[in-house]
Amino acid sequence: MSTYTQELQTTATALVAKGKGILAMDESNGTCNKRFEKLGIAPTAENRRAYRELILTTPNLNNFISGAILFDETIKQSSSTGESFVSMMQGLGMIPGIKVDGGTKPFDGHPDELVTEGLDGLADRVSEYYKLGARFAKWRAVITIGADIPSAACIEANADALARYAAICQANGLVPIVEPEVLIDGDHTLDRCQEVTAATLKEVFIQLAIQGVELEQMILKPSMVIAGLSALLPTPVNEVATATINTLMQEVPPTVAGIAFLSGGQTNEQAAAHLNAMNVMFPQAPWAVTFSYARAIQQSALDKWCGDSANVAAAQKILAHRAACNSAASVGTYTVDNDRQLALV
Repeated sequence: MSTYTQELQTTATALVAKGKGILAMDESNGTCNKRFEKLGIAPTAENRRAYRELILTTPNLNNFISGAILFDETIKQSSSTGESFVSMMQGLGMIPGIKVDGGTKPFDGHPDELVTEGLDGLADRVSEYYKLGARFAKWRAVITIGADIPSAACIEANADALARYAAICQANGLVPIVEPEVLIDGDHTLDRCQEVTAATLKEVFIQLAIQGVELEQMILKPSMVIAGLSALLPTPVNEVATATINTLMQEVPPTVAGIAFLSGGQTNEQAAAHLNAMNVMFPQAPWAVTFSYARAIQQSALDKWCGDSANVAAAQKILAHRAACNSAASVGTYTVDNDRQLALV
């Protein structure tokens, strides 16, 4: 048993508190810079800092967001007033988190498949992040659906890494967010996505058990079961909700502290509508079902800000709106019509 057991349990419960979700603002510098460049924003450390300050100083954000996943650069940055972002978050009652994986790389011997790296030296990094104020972490694995993939080897390798990461985190004071993302890219059907998602989750929980990970002290961040973006027909919202929750009920133990979905390339409205349908249709699910979104909360605000300080307030209004919409979806009270009406206010 970890010496951090009680703290880990308390943190995991707080992260999925009713009506709240987790903001993923852990884009690497490279990813953040690419998004900036598309909008004509200079890809500088100061602009990244200013953008993250815009997010974390958004009025009332803490009403909807329990915690935020930061990047290595961000957890060490401060606001324009000199207060560290970690201190700001703590003062607002938001829990600081940290991305600890080293990104994906080609999986040798398995064309078109990826494996996530970053286990070397992870215990020391986790210990250091704990000292900096982080109380949870994230590791993302990527599973691609294709003609002959994913292979069993790819699923097993990624599940093993996720489990080893989770065990290291719990031993050193951080609640692990376990993120096995089945990519939405491609023309696969809903049924094919459900098949791959089930196989992935089954292997993840086998490996978590092998590593002795305490399920009550972790959050699962899965992708939704949905047809590929290039599929001939879009999947109705209720079918996505049903397929997703049925798959989770089959493969995810009820003792997991909570489910916080990734948005995975869905539109803002899709991500909220799907989450809402799950909470309306399956109110007796054994875990809290909420969100851990990045672009589905941030992108519209980034588009509005565009690097101009004169746009900060307007961008923050958009960000707060998207956070509020997903908060409503996490308790089953979101509607697309209300979303659009409030966006015009």
